[in-house]
Amino acid sequence: MTQKNTAPIARIATLAAASALTLAAGTAGAATIAYVSNADSRDIYVLQLNADGSVNLVDKVDTGSTVMPLALSPDHKFLYASLRGQPYSVVSYAIDPSSGKLKALSKAPLADNMANIATDRSGRYLFGASYTGHRISVNAIGADGTVQAPPLAVIPTGKNAHSAQVSPDNRFLFASNLGSDVILQYRFDAAGGTVAPNTPPSVATKAGAGPRHFLFSNDRRFVYSTNELDGTVNTYGYDAQAGALTLQASDSALPEGFKSNEQLATADLHLTPDGRFLYASERTSNTLTGYRVDGASGKLARVFNIPTETQPRGFNIDPQGRFLLAVGQKGGLTSYAIDRDSGALHPLFSYTLGRNPNWVEIIDLP
Repeated sequence: MTQKNTAPIARIATLAAASALTLAAGTAGAATIAYVSNADSRDIYVLQLNADGSVNLVDKVDTGSTVMPLALSPDHKFLYASLRGQPYSVVSYAIDPSSGKLKALSKAPLADNMANIATDRSGRYLFGASYTGHRISVNAIGADGTVQAPPLAVIPTGKNAHSAQVSPDNRFLFASNLGSDVILQYRFDAAGGTVAPNTPPSVATKAGAGPRHFLFSNDRRFVYSTNELDGTVNTYGYDAQAGALTLQASDSALPEGFKSNEQLATADLHLTPDGRFLYASERTSNTLTGYRVDGASGKLARVFNIPTETQPRGFNIDPQGRFLLAVGQKGGLTSYAIDRDSGALHPLFSYTLGRNPNWVEIIDLP
């Protein structure tokens, strides 16, 4: 890993330091660790995130195959990595609580090439969403933290399943289908890992939108979803009792006046820990967009759009809400300080990682 010491980055770092009083303080004695998967160099970088927003390389883990989506167990004791080269599989890693280093525990086959993986809220099940296979899967996770095979269920979906995750109360499962312009809604029984269609079984987006990644608001009243193909972020009202979404609004994730002959490619999204700001990445314009979240209505108000790493597929925010780390599939990693008052992002440091960095997970060690 090398730092890209450009003059603009150095100047911005100095400016950001001037507004440090609006940034959250770090947790004394606790180390913050970021995991970045690099698809084409087939490795996972283990990085320590420092109090100034810089990172140090702790370890580099060879995966032996194309590695893309990552998922953490709810207790942050395990990391799961989906390998998208045949045979499709998932590696279960134990996280060293003192260093954040990874120890491979097992490698288990998956039902397909998974674009996204996630655990349920108990950490007992792993969900996979296959873009090319048009289906989702459920695998049990053993008491030792390892993914078990064969899968408990493989469920056909509409076209291009892109992500799957459970509701905060672990009672419902949702799966975005990019090619069918729907988010599927299921009932989930954590006692046995069973999945059944909910009523209604889906919620539609605008035709051609292409729903991709989604997340729940902290108060569990709203769901936000990126739409890959039309460059937008949808806001849904969420009925936690019924496990049902209702589309409320759609907001642009593109720079003002942006036009391109290329297909749009909105990708990832994350909320700050306090739920006040939402960020989304768009790979055709190579930008990050920040929104202020209205706590009462869930409405988004765009506050900025800034250039970032080339083809920003993934990014994440540290648990304290101090920094955002963004990676570009044709670039590297840039760390940003998050202004706690305005939500503005201040670029701090830029690094070259492995080839095709695409996914970021961040935790605080105990």
